[in-house]
Amino acid sequence: MRDLAAGFGYLMKGQRWVARHGRWWWFGMIPALITLVGYAAALVALFFWTDDVIDWATPFADGWPSPWLDVFRGALAVLFAGVCLFLAILTFTAVTLLVGQPFYESLSEQVDISECGTAPESGLSVWRELWIGLREAIALVIRVALWGVLFFALGFVPVIGQTVIPVLAFCVTGFFLTEELTSIALLRRGVLVKERRRLLRGRRMFTLGFGVPLALAFLLPLVAVFLMPGAVAGATLFVRDLMGEEARADDDEDGDDDRSQPGYPAAPYSGAQP
Repeated sequence: MRDLAAGFGYLMKGQRWVARHGRWWWFGMIPALITLVGYAAALVALFFWTDDVIDWATPFADGWPSPWLDVFRGALAVLFAGVCLFLAILTFTAVTLLVGQPFYESLSEQVDISECGTAPESGLSVWRELWIGLREAIALVIRVALWGVLFFALGFVPVIGQTVIPVLAFCVTGFFLTEELTSIALLRRGVLVKERRRLLRGRRMFTLGFGVPLALAFLLPLVAVFLMPGAVAGATLFVRDLMGEEARADDDEDGDDDRSQPGYPAAPYSGAQP
């Protein structure tokens, strides 16, 4: 429970950080607003055609008597809309981070500088980082789609499909969101996607504490836009803790450096270079 609360704490710290640095909040909202416009248009079109999609996918039910036909297709329409929303929540962050790579890279660096005076650098060119981000975003969208299909199928299971599965879906969504948001700060530290997942799974409750509340908040598109800059800032602070860097930001009040003391965290993970 302590890790769960700590993860949520970093989400709130990120929002407080951008509240204190208003210029960076506005700066970080630009890519989120651009992505929101595109997603809103796509979701409106998709939901407008939902009935046609369901009719096309279930021709075997055309001859069913009323009210079973309406009940069956109505339930499928709700599930279809839910899966689309689930995919939108997850991919919104990935697409926003990809669109706003230079914006969020600068924001994340500024958070690191505000904590310890310096920011880690990956040593990669901007184009190389963009390519890695695009590659990882595509892989993530594929994973999200597979999970979406699974949850859609499990939604038909009586009782469990309407209780346990939605909770599990939010936990998976929260994990993916944390993975996406921490990718910026971790890539600057040379940590690539496989090692990133290992680190997050090693502190699963910490990861869920950060990601699940954000997934719930992201159900409202406008909320996602306003929270995105703070989510990136919070993810950077989250990474500093995850990598054992948080205690290194400050020395003791008496001026002594605790790094020589027994029990002080080991040097931050240097990661595998791409």
